[in-house]
Amino acid sequence: MRLGDAPESGNFEDRTGQSGGGMSLGGMGGGLGLILSMVASRFGIVGILILALGYCALSSLGRGGGLLGGGGGSPSSAAESRLTPESRQLLTGTLGSTEQVWGQIFQQAGATYRPTKLIAYSNSGQSGCGAAQAAMGPFYCPTDTSIYIDPTFFEELSRRFGAPGDAAQAYVIAHEVGHHVQNLEGTLDRAQSAQGSAGRTAGNQIQVGIELQADCYAGVWAKQSGLLEAGDIEEGMRAAEAIGDDTLQQQSQGRVVPESFTHGSSAQRREALNRGLQSGNPAQCNYAR
Repeated sequence: MRLGDAPESGNFEDRTGQSGGGMSLGGMGGGLGLILSMVASRFGIVGILILALGYCALSSLGRGGGLLGGGGGSPSSAAESRLTPESRQLLTGTLGSTEQVWGQIFQQAGATYRPTKLIAYSNSGQSGCGAAQAAMGPFYCPTDTSIYIDPTFFEELSRRFGAPGDAAQAYVIAHEVGHHVQNLEGTLDRAQSAQGSAGRTAGNQIQVGIELQADCYAGVWAKQSGLLEAGDIEEGMRAAEAIGDDTLQQQSQGRVVPESFTHGSSAQRREALNRGLQSGNPAQCNYAR
């Protein structure tokens, strides 16, 4: 990606290398500790929002449940997680580009885009939605309208899920920004309301729509950013495919349970990202209703 052409965002906070201020999931004890240890965003809205705050049922099983993680995923010390200049440029450049693209889209619609904040942290910390833990993966917190990420996640994305490259990493950030756009649009509030009267399977389908729309929004950003180079689309598609519910379930439990999907299949996630890439039009991202 031509990140050197991207405007660096000032809505970025580097907390890497600091001592963690978050509570340990293992220290919560009992069933709640077990449940929270199994929650991760897989580039989506973190499930801890509903478990700890009752925000909305946009959760998913994650690393503790075998879908995304396991031992060795977290760095041994905060110092090891300090941002490199390259990682910082990717985070601030991608975020700055999303601000530029979504600012123009909102302006064309007669609205004002209010940017999200991106916070990089090491191992653990605090978010407006409670504890931030590396094992949760990247997530968006609607309470403080901020995105949280432990940059070591990108190492896992490359090593464990076979999706290396700056375009794959930018897709992750753009997906989380997509959730921020949904928050500004009121989509998350509508999803919460709809899930309140839906059964579990129907509620999961509502969440799938939310996640696919965020994937599509990531594609819209990529199309309009002007930053793509040869091979970047393939990198993004590889990342989208790697974290489909069916792929992760097959890897973790040897079988696929479609009614339990919360983020969409690999094919659905690729299609959603590609729809945004091909159209460059957020109006085509009509997965969430």
